[in-house]
Amino acid sequence: MGVAADSQFHVLAVDDSIIDRKLIERLLKTSSFQVTTVDSGSKALEFLGLHEEDDEIHNLNQPSVSPNINQEVEVNLIITDYCMPGMTGYDLLKKVKKSSSFKDIPVVIMSSENVPSRISRCLEEGAEEFFLKPVRLSDVNKLKPHMMRTKIKEIDHIDHQYNQEHEKHQEQNVLETKEDESTQQSNGNKRKSMEDGDLTRQNKTQIQWWPYCRFD
Repeated sequence: MGVAADSQFHVLAVDDSIIDRKLIERLLKTSSFQVTTVDSGSKALEFLGLHEEDDEIHNLNQPSVSPNINQEVEVNLIITDYCMPGMTGYDLLKKVKKSSSFKDIPVVIMSSENVPSRISRCLEEGAEEFFLKPVRLSDVNKLKPHMMRTKIKEIDHIDHQYNQEHEKHQEQNVLETKEDESTQQSNGNKRKSMEDGDLTRQNKTQIQWWPYCRFD
C-alpha cells in the first residue's frame, strides 16, 4: 500500500497488477491527486473500514461498517480494475454502493477487455465511468468533476444541517423569551394582586375606624 500526500482530492486505486497499479498511481499523482494503492478488493474494503459478515452465520449479504484507525484521510473516489482474483471490481462496486457510509463515493471501473454487457452492468450498478486499459491522462482528467459534484453535495448537506440547527436554536430562543415574558407577567400579576389585597385591607380598617371618629 502506498500513499502520496499534499493534494485536495484522495483517490483509492485498486488493481492486482503491479504494473497497472504503478501506472494509474503515476497518472493520478501527475493530476495532483493524493493516492492510496491496494492490490485487491478485500484490501480496499479493509482500508475503507468495510468488512463482510459471515453469510452462513449471519445470513446477510451486506457489508457492515466498523471504524478503521488506519484510514487517516477521506476517500473521494475509488478507481478499480474489473478482473481481479477473489473479489472483482464489480463486486467491490456493489459493496460500496450498498454501504450507507460510502455509497456516495464515486467509483470508476477499469478493464483491458471491451465487453459491452460488462460496461453496461457496471454503469447500471452505479459506476461513474468505465475506462479501457491502458488508462490515459485524458481519462484521469475526467475524474475531478465527479469528485467535485460529491464535494458540493457534502457541502450542501453540511449547510442544510447548519441551517436546521440554527433555526432550531432560534426557535428555542423564542420559546425561552416567551417563557421569560410569561414568568414576568405572572410575577407582575401576583404583585398587583398582593398590592390590591393590601389596599383592600387598609380600606376595611378605615371603614371600621370611621364610626368611632368624632369631630368637635
